[in-house]
Amino acid sequence: MGPIALAANTLAWLGRNGTRAVAITIFLSLAIPQLSDLMRPLVGPSIFVLLILAFLRVEPSVFRGQFRGKQLGLLLAAVGFMMIATPLALGLLYANIGAGPLWRDLSFALILQAAAPPIMSAPAFAALLALDVPLALAVLVSAILFTPIGAPLFAALFAGDALPIDATALALRLAFFLGGSFVVARILRHFIGDERIRAWREHIDGLNVIALFVFAASIMGIVTYTLLSDPLLVLALLALSFLIAFALGGVTAAVFWTTGRERALTVGVAAGMRNMGLMLAAAGGVSDTVWLYIAVAQLPIYLAPWLLQAIVQRTLRP
Repeated sequence: MGPIALAANTLAWLGRNGTRAVAITIFLSLAIPQLSDLMRPLVGPSIFVLLILAFLRVEPSVFRGQFRGKQLGLLLAAVGFMMIATPLALGLLYANIGAGPLWRDLSFALILQAAAPPIMSAPAFAALLALDVPLALAVLVSAILFTPIGAPLFAALFAGDALPIDATALALRLAFFLGGSFVVARILRHFIGDERIRAWREHIDGLNVIALFVFAASIMGIVTYTLLSDPLLVLALLALSFLIAFALGGVTAAVFWTTGRERALTVGVAAGMRNMGLMLAAAGGVSDTVWLYIAVAQLPIYLAPWLLQAIVQRTLRP
């Protein structure tokens, strides 16, 4: 077997075992914290690749269909609940509980989480769980378009000057990632063709796993080092991040359950996995506690496909 065939088979194997592979990548990132410095320059490219793969995974006609008729109503309701109702409710909750400098810093991280759009890999995770990938991509794109409006508003409302977010910088960054990845995906689709892309679905999922590993490895070093010096803090933040991620996903899925199980679970997965790294890039400087929480909160995100796979399959079973 030649090197090209071996690489193709490896990618297909990763795609077929995506939920377990993604879970393993997060533990590898924790076990080798030295990778953090090495991979950090690749954070932006890895996010860009994830979006390209998401656009490739969904045929253009199917994606456009999400913005018509009943699908458009579902999309608007999902984005409104996720990007307006959720940060408003959680912001009011966070503002009225806790005290002290640790909670103040932590509440800033939680507000960033509540106002953030879904992670760029939400369509990839939907694919790994055999959910509605076009809907996941449409929710991601729509939420990203709303983020430059909603994120600075909620940050100013609940954090004031302590958590400044540059709306212009955020909008430009999002426009680059979204527009650039869309253009690249269309060019690739033109040259590769729809038939080959459909045949390479497992290989695309395998590339998703590799891109997710690069992102995880770039930010998890701080978790390993803090775990050695202050394990109780890391464990407390880990428990909190799991609680919030799965509560957000579960409540959102319950709200949209009447739209169909697959749609509800897809929206729930997107709602529970928020792109705090993108918000961090737009914020004007944050404390080590905020950095640590955002890194720790990647654990429930990366473990979710593996933890949810059996539940999703049982729920969707006829």
